[in-house]
Amino acid sequence: VPAPTQTMWTADEIAHLCYEHYGTRLPKQGKPEPNREWTLLAAVVKIQPTTDHACDDPDQKVQVTKEVVAMGTGTKCIGQSKMRKSGDILNDSHAEVIAKRSFQRYLLHQLHLAAALKENSIFVPGAQRGLWKLKPDLSFVFFSSHTPCGDASIIPMLEFEDQPCCPVSRDWANNPAGELSGNLETAGDKRKCEDTDSILSKKMRPGPGTPAREITSGAAHHQNFSTQESDPASPSVRSAAVLTAEGLADVTTVAPGSARVVDVYRTGAKCVPGEAGDSGQPGALYHRVGLLRVKPGRGDRTCSMSCSDKLARWNVLGCQGALLMHFLEEPIYLSAVVIGKCPYSQEAMQRALIRRCQNVLDLPKGFGVQEMKIQQSDLLFEQSRRAVQAKRTDSECRLVPSGAAISWSAVPEQPLDVTANGFPQGTTKKGIGSLQARSRISKVEFFRSFQSLLRRVSEDRLPDSLRGQQPETYQEYKEAASAYQEAWNTLRKHAFTSWIRNPPEYHQFK
Repeated sequence: VPAPTQTMWTADEIAHLCYEHYGTRLPKQGKPEPNREWTLLAAVVKIQPTTDHACDDPDQKVQVTKEVVAMGTGTKCIGQSKMRKSGDILNDSHAEVIAKRSFQRYLLHQLHLAAALKENSIFVPGAQRGLWKLKPDLSFVFFSSHTPCGDASIIPMLEFEDQPCCPVSRDWANNPAGELSGNLETAGDKRKCEDTDSILSKKMRPGPGTPAREITSGAAHHQNFSTQESDPASPSVRSAAVLTAEGLADVTTVAPGSARVVDVYRTGAKCVPGEAGDSGQPGALYHRVGLLRVKPGRGDRTCSMSCSDKLARWNVLGCQGALLMHFLEEPIYLSAVVIGKCPYSQEAMQRALIRRCQNVLDLPKGFGVQEMKIQQSDLLFEQSRRAVQAKRTDSECRLVPSGAAISWSAVPEQPLDVTANGFPQGTTKKGIGSLQARSRISKVEFFRSFQSLLRRVSEDRLPDSLRGQQPETYQEYKEAASAYQEAWNTLRKHAFTSWIRNPPEYHQFK
């Protein structure tokens, strides 16, 4: 059995690299307006051991090169009524989803390089005709400046911590929407409630001297966001009761140091139809955990599943999607997820991203529930809500989430793509439907690039899944990726039975 390889990077190194890339490689276009707007950041980092890492000393840390290959920002998604059957609008513009679509664009470009027999592709020929696989030792780390919305954001809160919202009133506890008038932004800002930072009312926001507190055995990890060091007299809590998928009865347990779990950070993502639903009870019993959730909309229900749910799906099916699976011998998985400085629970992350799918068996060859590493960095994103709030000089102006989403991919032609409301920034109503009004990471543009790859591959080098049949539509090409579809059907059957799927008519474009 080979000796376990040492960690080749730290969470802070990954976060720093992503923040530096955002600050130096991305132009101002699409970035938040200073002192008035905030956003969220996500990225994919390629990890590659350096060529001279062969060494007789097993204790020596392996040297690696780290490169950001995809990046996304964004906080919003569109409502169901805004969806289009032409595939030219981005339904979900949360940073994590923008980063993943940007990563798919990068992977597709790398497949173009492989098909042209260029040596600088990340892919090498697989064992089967027409299929490719990642070069040995390559891996990808996913970074997000914030805990993913949905199940991973349901985080225990201890009684000595600043509460996320006003004391629970009976009226509020009975409100099935579970929203606090006056403390939450309008229900449509999508990230507003999901962003656990956003729920702090002005009265309860930590002051400059608020001490840092860490709970290290699987519960919440709440830190000081001021420049002062933590108060040495602050409670030392080494463990706390945590939320489990089996039930929430445990969360009222008194933790060592007399710190009781009295509430949870709330997620704005709503339970999907068919799920049990939240209890809406006061305090720590407010949410049920482990459930599929859909992102909220501005009075218009969305069809976008929460980022927690999507990351859990990617951890079983891979990040490449159905189309690229035609050309790949095995899925492209993330080896790790790193979260920036924010309210955080290791227990909630493990539950939301991995444990919910652990009973999924009988997946096709190459597919499986991955045991990806999950870590948190101590570095705060400078354009997160909390960082912008701390630096503000004009407290009169309302702090709002940025309406723009930035996509960046490590591709040679037009790597940057900035959108608002699902279309390229600046698109007019009259322009919608034109070629110029398509994001480069929209379904229809991605399909166009995929079809370009098909034309470059000679008939005798086509993968078996595309031989002897002539799919035409986006939907038909997705369905023809039989192993991927089998894996997706198995995942839905055993773990995600209530997953909301877009109706087939939204995928009939050519």
